[in-house]
Amino acid sequence: MALFVALTAVATPDEAPHTSLYLLDLAGRRVEPLQAVGAKVTVFVFARTDCPISNRYAPELQRLHRRFEPVGVRFWLVYPDPGEPSEAIRRHLREFGYGFHALRDPEHTLVRLTRATVTPEAAVFVGTGGEASLVYRGRIDDRYVDLGRSRAAPTTRDLEELLRALGEGRAVAPRTTAAVGCWIAPLE
Repeated sequence: MALFVALTAVATPDEAPHTSLYLLDLAGRRVEPLQAVGAKVTVFVFARTDCPISNRYAPELQRLHRRFEPVGVRFWLVYPDPGEPSEAIRRHLREFGYGFHALRDPEHTLVRLTRATVTPEAAVFVGTGGEASLVYRGRIDDRYVDLGRSRAAPTTRDLEELLRALGEGRAVAPRTTAAVGCWIAPLE
C-alpha cells in the first residue's frame, strides 16, 4: 500500500490548517494529538460511554485500527462530555476492547474545530502539526439510517474508503457526511 504520498493541504477556507490542538489524556495532562510521530493521518472518533450507537461501532473501529495503524494512521477516541469521569472512560475502553488511546475534550476544542455534533462521529486530519488539514467529518458508515433505524450491514463504508484512498495516494476533497448517534451537548 502506498504510504500517503502527494498529500497537500486540502482544507476548505473554514477548515484551514491549524497550528496546535491540545486535548487532555485520561490523567489530565495536555496532549497534542496532531504531533504524533510517524502519523500521516489522524482519525478522531467522538465517543460516549453511554451511547449505544457509539458502543456498537467498537468492533468496526478496532478492525479499522488494526488495518490502518501499521501504515501511519493514528486513531484516538475522543470523549467530549466534561462530566464523564476518567475512570468510567478507562472502564469503557477495557469493556469494549479498544486497542487505541483516548482523549478528553472537556472544553470542546476539537468539537468546535471539527463541528462534530454526535457520537460516534469521525474527524480525519491529514498531515501533522500546523500542516494538518481536516479532510473528513462524519459517519463511520451508513449502517444507521436514523435514530432507531439501522441496516443489517452497511452499504457504504465512508471512513474505510477514505483511509484506503489516502493510503493509495489518491487526492481527496474535503467532505462531510451526516452521522447518526447521541447528541454532543453544548457547553453551558
